[in-house]
Amino acid sequence: MGGNTFGTSLQITTYGESHGHALGVIIDGLEPGFTIDLDDLSFQMSRRRPGGNRLGTERNEADAVEILSGIFEGKTTGTPLSIIIRNTNQRSHDYTDISRFFRPGHADFTWQKKFGIRDWRGGGRSSGRETAARLAAGAIAMQILRSKGIVITAYTTQIGSVIAKKRDLSAVTENLVSCCDSEAAREMEQLIDSCRESKESVGGIIECLVTGCPVGLGEPVFQKTEALLAHAILSIGATRGIEFGEGFLSAQMTGSQHNDPISPEGFLSNHAGGINGGITNGEDIFFRVPVKPTASIEQPQKTIDLEGQSQTIVVKGRHDPSIVVRIVPVIEAMTALTLLSLYYDQFGRS
Repeated sequence: MGGNTFGTSLQITTYGESHGHALGVIIDGLEPGFTIDLDDLSFQMSRRRPGGNRLGTERNEADAVEILSGIFEGKTTGTPLSIIIRNTNQRSHDYTDISRFFRPGHADFTWQKKFGIRDWRGGGRSSGRETAARLAAGAIAMQILRSKGIVITAYTTQIGSVIAKKRDLSAVTENLVSCCDSEAAREMEQLIDSCRESKESVGGIIECLVTGCPVGLGEPVFQKTEALLAHAILSIGATRGIEFGEGFLSAQMTGSQHNDPISPEGFLSNHAGGINGGITNGEDIFFRVPVKPTASIEQPQKTIDLEGQSQTIVVKGRHDPSIVVRIVPVIEAMTALTLLSLYYDQFGRS
């Protein structure tokens, strides 16, 4: 089975299953001599860990990171850095009753048809739990990028029908939904609570802003920055699209409205979202990502079993009424891994 490795100059390979003994990541291509901030790494892991937010799943995992290789005296050596994150709070018996059924909205059906076998305990590799490994790698990449003046901030702008009206980045860390609008955040929290009570789920939109990115990252044609970022972001299970700058709104604009005029002091607008011709132009990189509602809901749904017979399924267990909240740091992580790889391509690892 392929498809478990991501990246070019900087590569990550993730491993492990949702209900297995552990999961983890091998990072290959990091620059040597960088001091990893383990406290910051732990903090980033806490942002998506199960049980770390009352709005999320009731599964409680510490998501403690163990670095097995690739550092010496606290610094990266430039050799493969291996991380393991042990599972400690699995409840696989929650899935026994539906082990022969395909859960609507999940990868159960396609995995069974493609491979002839699947880990039905929480979805195995297709579970959102896999993103813990990505986050561990991305958190390190974010530290390295910050040392180069590049800062990545993702935040929630919509949950269901509740839409943020402000873009106050100081508010993002002050609420449970990582929203850039304090007033909207309270409504979003209420909506998620309501979905939990009614055994429903709800989706939303996440925006990501990258500041301090230099001119020149990315290559023409097939290695365009937005193409690689799109690959990274859409590889996250619940994402359903991506738009850069004005995105789909650009279809309604004229050329004179959408073009970004240039002065001796720099660009006068940023409708392009910081990228021209696939190459970063020095302006802020900006994109939006829609996230679907969590597929696991404790309501009767029509499905089929392994023999193809009609069945009714109720997915019980511990699930997020909105996965949007815990995807925010994963968006940052995958963005960081992509941009650090492009940075190494352009400027080297020194």
